[in-house]
Amino acid sequence: MLKTVKQMVIASVLVLGALGLFLMAPAAAQTTAVVSTPSATAPALTSAEPAVVAGQVDKRTEAVKQRFRDRFGNMPVTEVRHTAFGLFEVQLGSSLVYTDEPVTFVLDGHLIDASNRQDITEQRLEALARIDFSALPFDLSVKQVVGDGSRKMAIFEDPNCGFCKKLRRNMVGIDNLTVYTFLLPILSADSAVKVKNIWCAPDQGQVLDAWMLEGKVPPKLSCDVPIDQFRQLGQQLAVQGTPAIFFADGSRVPGAISKEEIIKRLQ
Repeated sequence: MLKTVKQMVIASVLVLGALGLFLMAPAAAQTTAVVSTPSATAPALTSAEPAVVAGQVDKRTEAVKQRFRDRFGNMPVTEVRHTAFGLFEVQLGSSLVYTDEPVTFVLDGHLIDASNRQDITEQRLEALARIDFSALPFDLSVKQVVGDGSRKMAIFEDPNCGFCKKLRRNMVGIDNLTVYTFLLPILSADSAVKVKNIWCAPDQGQVLDAWMLEGKVPPKLSCDVPIDQFRQLGQQLAVQGTPAIFFADGSRVPGAISKEEIIKRLQ
């Protein structure tokens, strides 16, 4: 879906490969509500200056949103925001592109702050992917506690996911940890079978570890399993693959990251 959206953008408009071409646009198209004095040069970002003005929705952003939709066949734009560098940030699902106010040009790529070489787009994507960790429905998870359980993380796993098993091996030996595992059967019909057998086990955590770490097939059991709720939660959080990891600070990391990286993020 996301790939199709980006293909529509590329096919319908000249996608610029460099921010410098945007700065050649008329000054009136570059100024935004966050710039105090109109200028023909986009303001430089500083470490204290946010890349995007949070929550600033006005007639200009709404107009850009409508123009973007009109130009690209009523494309479903999630949101449009002012930025501190003179462009408008257009969110398309979990992706970002940038445009000038008349939507004459669209930039599909990562913006880099030349003053400190920070990837502005990557920072924004991480911010947009954050969640309220405390709001997760933990009753839909398999809870495991090691030590005092003071550090917390949540994982979306398919029981047949090889990278999920690798992540589990990387987690062995990490102390004082609470892990909430949300079972997400997305790989095969057998995934749903294993989810059911793990969920119905009286010792869910032990059965889960025995399968993920030792390859011991969960015993066949029967009970009510909220598989539809598991999948709906994954969709709500835009989990597009497993493993997907969420830490207590709300940050999200995809993939089987290393033990060192896990410990670093837990701190």
